[in-house]
Amino acid sequence: MPPNRRARARPIPEDQTPGRLRRWPEGLPPESHLFPGQAERRATGSRLTALLETARARIAAGPVGATVSFDDALGRLRRWDFRSSSPLQDVLAWVVEQMADGVVHVDHPRYFGLFNPTPSFPAQCAEQVVAAFNPQLATHVTSPFPVAVEAHLIRRIADRAGFATAAGHFTTGGSEANATAMICALTHADQAFGERGARAFARPPAVYVSAAAHLAWLKIAHQVGIGRSAVRLIATDGTGRMDAAALAGQIAADQEAGIMPVMIVSTAGTTGAGMIDPIEACTGLARRHGAWHHVDAAWGGAALFSDRLRPLLDGLASADSVTIDAHKWLATTMGCGIFLTAHPGVQNQAFHASMPCMPSAAGELDPYVNSLQWSRRFLGLRLFVALACSGWDGYACYLERAVELAATLAAMLRAQGWSIVNRSELAVLCARPPAGSAPVAALCAAVVQGGQAWVSPVAFEGETA
Repeated sequence: MPPNRRARARPIPEDQTPGRLRRWPEGLPPESHLFPGQAERRATGSRLTALLETARARIAAGPVGATVSFDDALGRLRRWDFRSSSPLQDVLAWVVEQMADGVVHVDHPRYFGLFNPTPSFPAQCAEQVVAAFNPQLATHVTSPFPVAVEAHLIRRIADRAGFATAAGHFTTGGSEANATAMICALTHADQAFGERGARAFARPPAVYVSAAAHLAWLKIAHQVGIGRSAVRLIATDGTGRMDAAALAGQIAADQEAGIMPVMIVSTAGTTGAGMIDPIEACTGLARRHGAWHHVDAAWGGAALFSDRLRPLLDGLASADSVTIDAHKWLATTMGCGIFLTAHPGVQNQAFHASMPCMPSAAGELDPYVNSLQWSRRFLGLRLFVALACSGWDGYACYLERAVELAATLAAMLRAQGWSIVNRSELAVLCARPPAGSAPVAALCAAVVQGGQAWVSPVAFEGETA
């Protein structure tokens, strides 16, 4: 009988117990701490909800940053040697207290740092449901409903993106989605890549990204075997966007040197400034040179959910693939990326596998033969629940309000002599203080040290903002 069944097991008589096993102590077996009864689960759930609400109020009224250092955290953890058990409610109360002290609070009303948003409440509820059922999404045979939910979401988002035909899947984040895109691009360039790796190419492959892009691309090129030097960092045009003329020039120089352009990446929402590269120009260059065009819209892809903001991503429908991170501007809990491609068959070419232990009647439906992952968590439910609750209009209101708040903040800063150095329409604001002020890095450090708010220094067009 599986250990999580609630049938009460009897202690093994001492004369029948193998030498390596011990008799259970009087009372409940030790596993009861891991699989408590219904009454205890309900009581613990109610207690945890109350603890989290108390912590939420405390966080909103307190400092944004962590109040303990890493060394302090290690010191607090020394009490846990795991030689004895503790009541679950006590353990949870201790953990919530440590979390309130030991992280930067992205859900604080004055967190103005990076792309990590306050997670929506529907997404948090979905996380609890997924944890309770713990489905394995490798195949549609064992998890028909979860796999169908994610496929349905992929199709609806692809519709918003303008893809006539599309496939895709949820990922742990943007880096995995972008790695998927590079593997698909290399497979599309030469199907022998799957068997022979980089040796399949008669000419060295090259990948083109903006110098302002997220440089996980260097790690990805290393991982897939073409090497970091295959990534060409293209200069920006003075506004934070990739310079299309510089891109065309680099491609021409590479081809002259016997290098093969395999992939062009447009960033839609750069990490530092929320800028959108010239998507249509990149598509044109990709088509001209037989390269795969990927749009890394980890941040800006959320604009698809708003009819007002969607035109910011004009040209996206002609791309070969897209990355969107729902755990950024779509406000799900962390670890919820999305990969979309207009070429459904390429995924299976890139990730196909076969094992007798894996039930599979139709490979196109099974995530394990269409993605980097094998064991798969049900990542899409948090976006499904949030979108089902709010509809497109609810998300549009949320996104458009963020843009309006950024514009309001920009006006307030200008009134105090600050300059706004980026021109993003994606609710990302980069500003520099008036002449004669302390250096930007010192100002940011002072704000963070004070604890009342959290801001981030960033490099923009060669200067700190």
